[in-house]
This record gives sequence, structure tokens and C-alpha cells, in this order.
Amino acid sequence: MATFVIVGAGLAGLSAAARLRDAGFDGRVVMVGEEAAHPYDRPPLSKGYLDGSVSSENVALRPPTWYAENAVEALLGIRAIRLQPSQKTVSLSDGRALRYDKLLIATGGHPRQLRLQGGELDGVMYLRTLSDAGRIRDTLQPGLKLCIVGAGFIGLEVAAMARSRGVDVTIVEALDAPLEGVLGSDMADFCAGVHRDAGVSFRTGTAVVAFEGREKITGLRTSADRVIACDAAILGIGLRPSLEWLEGSGLQMRDGVLTDPYCETTVREIYAAGDAARHQHALFGSLRVEHWQNARLQGEAAADSMLGAGEPYVEVPWFWSDQYQENLQHVGVATRWDDLVIRGNVAERRFTAFYLKDARVSAAFGVNAGRDVRRAAKLIEARCAVEVAELADEAVDLRDLVSVQGAVP
Repeated sequence: MATFVIVGAGLAGLSAAARLRDAGFDGRVVMVGEEAAHPYDRPPLSKGYLDGSVSSENVALRPPTWYAENAVEALLGIRAIRLQPSQKTVSLSDGRALRYDKLLIATGGHPRQLRLQGGELDGVMYLRTLSDAGRIRDTLQPGLKLCIVGAGFIGLEVAAMARSRGVDVTIVEALDAPLEGVLGSDMADFCAGVHRDAGVSFRTGTAVVAFEGREKITGLRTSADRVIACDAAILGIGLRPSLEWLEGSGLQMRDGVLTDPYCETTVREIYAAGDAARHQHALFGSLRVEHWQNARLQGEAAADSMLGAGEPYVEVPWFWSDQYQENLQHVGVATRWDDLVIRGNVAERRFTAFYLKDARVSAAFGVNAGRDVRRAAKLIEARCAVEVAELADEAVDLRDLVSVQGAVP
């Protein structure tokens, strides 16, 4: 009986396990997870779970009975500590060694930490796990002074939830505006405005150099030598792929485990998916994606490849974020662009911004415009040349702009 081992019990790992069984694989499936909880959904942790509208039971991706019913061995609360491809074994923190025929690496990542003076103080928190979210939820009380370090989507979502609970929120960001590295200055300024209208304060263009306090945090000291008073601080400065256990394994890594378009690593019969994987994408080249959609679909794609039925993974990255009453969505990848084309009404918070490079859409950012974002994905896939006037005209159906003519390989 063949044994497929999945290291990582998050969305990517669970999606792979479910796909294996749905595809008829009748061998042994073993899933190893560092957390004691069964796989759960992470997006609610910075949204509904913080305001109490989503319970811990409701974040479970599958009911506990699913694992036995589908013969998926879930080894939870256990870490993988070493990989030996030559022996096809994974050593575990409980002393066991798992032998595999094929292996999927889906270990995700951990929050990047600031190794600064005062980082151990009570009230300095990170958000990644269910227990992290529970601690933050209990902390967010009316009148609390909260500093959020990092104005990425997680930081902004937490800020929105905190404001809804009457918390005084200040965001500290090293860039000049939130999400500037992803959205550019114009859309970053728009996002900042949404939060300022809700009462959030920003300290941008500055970094945190120390946490003030004795046993409990009382403030943040910034690179401008100013102290921002606070009762708690949440740090959201990015994700670090969990790769330490792979050192010495022979796998090639570069801010993620390198894979080919079929999710296979540089060592045969070892695959990777989700936040820990850096795959070769047909449109965007070497890419590591930290979004929910990618974890789910890439986990399934890796499972198909493990079964010998895989196809190149070419999904266009997409993610969403709910902040206050606004739904934000982003699709594609844009690091540089020639034009930013607006379709809709920015003042009414109902629009889509298209990022164009060489007259082709490489990414789109939509606010309360989910339909246009979905259709923009087809434009990105087709790589067809578009006219700016047609793209901006709401009377033009975006589906009509997707054409074979003008598309490039």
C-alpha cells in the first residue's frame, strides 16, 4: 500500500487530502499538523472571529468525523523536524519517523517577528493561529488604545474589527501609505481614507524601534524618536515560510520551496503547495502566493500531480478583504505598470482599478465590484491588448474585451 504524507494541516494540506480521496486514491494518507486543532479556516480570524460573530466551531474546514470516515490519519500537535529524501522519511517531534512514497510540503508560514527591545512584554501580539485570535479578541475592549504595526490586509482588517468594538486604533507603517507596495500610491491613499473616515490614525513613513513598558506594554518608540502610547500592539509585518525543518534536505529554496509548474520540487516525488511553495507560473514567473484561494487550489493541483494526473498550475492569484462595509478584491500580479485605469466611481466606493503594462491588464483592484474583478481575471489570463477608453467605460462588457486576437502566448 502506497503512503502519501502531507506535512501541514492547513487549507492546502487538507485540500490535497480531500482531493486524493475524491480521486479514488486508496493508499495510506497521513497528515502532520503542528497545531492541536483540526484544519480550520484562517480568514475569519481577522474578521468575524474577532467580533464574536463566528465561533471556533464554525471555522473548522471539515467536521472531526471526516478524517476517520475518509481514512486520513491526522497527527496533530506534532512537528516535522527533519526530511531525509534518500530514505524517504520525515522525522517527527514525538520521535517517530514516517516513511512515504510521495510527500507534500504544505507547512505554510509563521508571522515575521520584530526582534526589538520589549518584544516579550505582555500585550505584544501576533495573529496567525486560532489561539492568537482568541487572545486578541479578548483584548479588544472599548476604550483600549491599540497600535497595529504593519498596514497590510491583515493589519487593516484587524483595525476595522477593532474600531467596530470601540477601540482607539493607531497604525504604524514603514511605507508612506497602507498597501502601497501592492496597490501603488493612488489606491493606497484611497484605503487610508476609508480607515481615517472610521477614526483610525496613521503614522506612516516610520518604523518601530522598541516597545516601551516594564511588564506590560505602554507604548511604541518609532524611528522618529517619538513614543506612541498604547495598551496593546498587534504586529502584522508579513509571513515567513516554515522551512527550517527542510535544511539539509537537498531541496532548493528561495523564500519558499521551489517547484515546477506541476507543484513538484527539485527532488522527485516531493511536492509543495500553499504559503510555503514558490512555483513557476506561466504568466508571472517564480511566484509565492499567501492567499486562501491559492492554498485551496494549489493543494488540489499538487494532489493531482502526486497521482500522475497533474496539469500545470496556472491559476491567477485572487484574494478578498472585508473592511467595515467595503468588500475589497484583488486579482493578478503587478509590480510595475504604465497606466492605472479606473472604471466606476471612487467617491462612491464602487470601482475597479486596472493595472496595465504594455496595454495589457496585469492586475485589478476592485471595491464593491466583485463581478468586474472576476471578469478581469479572464483579461489577465488571455493577455489581450485593451483600449483604455473601453476598459473605463462601464457600458462595455469586460467579457467582450477578451479575444483571441491580440493575445500573446
